Amino acid sequence: MSHSSRKKLLLMGRSGSGKSSMRSMIFSNYSAFDTRRLGATIDVEHSHLRFLGNMTLNLWDCGGQDVFMDNYFTNQKDHIFKMVQVLIHVFDVESKSINKDIEIFIKALTNLQKYSPGAKIFVLLHKMDLVQIDKREELFTIMMDKLQKISNPYQFKLIGFPTSIWDESLYKAWSQIVCSLIPNMNLLNNNLLKLNQILDSEEIILFEKSTFLVISSTASIQQNQDAVENNGGQLAPPLSTQEELDPKRFAKISSIIKTYKQSISKLRSNFSNLIIRGSNGAHFYIDILTDNMFIMIVLRDKDSSQPEGQPQHEELLILNNIKSARKWFEKIENSGGV
Repeated sequence: MSHSSRKKLLLMGRSGSGKSSMRSMIFSNYSAFDTRRLGATIDVEHSHLRFLGNMTLNLWDCGGQDVFMDNYFTNQKDHIFKMVQVLIHVFDVESKSINKDIEIFIKALTNLQKYSPGAKIFVLLHKMDLVQIDKREELFTIMMDKLQKISNPYQFKLIGFPTSIWDESLYKAWSQIVCSLIPNMNLLNNNLLKLNQILDSEEIILFEKSTFLVISSTASIQQNQDAVENNGGQLAPPLSTQEELDPKRFAKISSIIKTYKQSISKLRSNFSNLIIRGSNGAHFYIDILTDNMFIMIVLRDKDSSQPEGQPQHEELLILNNIKSARKWFEKIENSGGV
């Protein structure tokens, strides 16, 4: 396996900040309640996680006890900080030792600048559920401003997320972290928009097969383009449903599908596709797109005179369109585009 297909991620932060809990929830399908039985991480725990087939995430979960931290920054610094693609630094927002937390962060920046100056840094301000709702945004802004000023001399641009194991914020953060490692996302997104145009769907979402992290969605792509598409010099109108879409939908869908997969696995069964007919005229098609991706297509009935619960779309036709699209996405994946 080439070095380009192996991605080294450092997961760092003080002991008790929640690093191992989030790792177990995202990659081992733990529930928030399940994480209560996890013990403290001893030294460094290595996880080799296959992601999108030809990419392996080498996740280094670094124990946060002081004795281990001191070792990371002295005897092990070249081993820990060499060839790092991503540093994920977790801060406990309820920490009573914020100065010590920042001191550890500065040491990580110093060594990262020396050994992996091109690394991306993500900061997770974790356990945000413990902060009063009306104070969360202010606290996040103050902390990120402070950490960015600290990082400026080391020439790192931070990307921050407020997170909690009790809501969708953790899922959203890790989706963006992992997607930052996927090369040529533009090619993937362009093909997704083409498929969306062909199917005239309300939204298409791509999920990674094992974690069910969101890789891409047509609504997110269009939102990132300010909901405007340049088409022959004409500006297309924004999605009429854009404001109606639930921002928590990805985490909810992921949780539902993972629970469903776990339930049927107890029956020694699995599924290749799933069709859900909604009572409000929305229909959901979930199918395998490649060996490493699931696709979810959301279609809405255009004819209000259609009897409720009876789909207007020919289900086999939709599934055949997905089958035809597989060659596009398999080609991108196998060529290293994903």
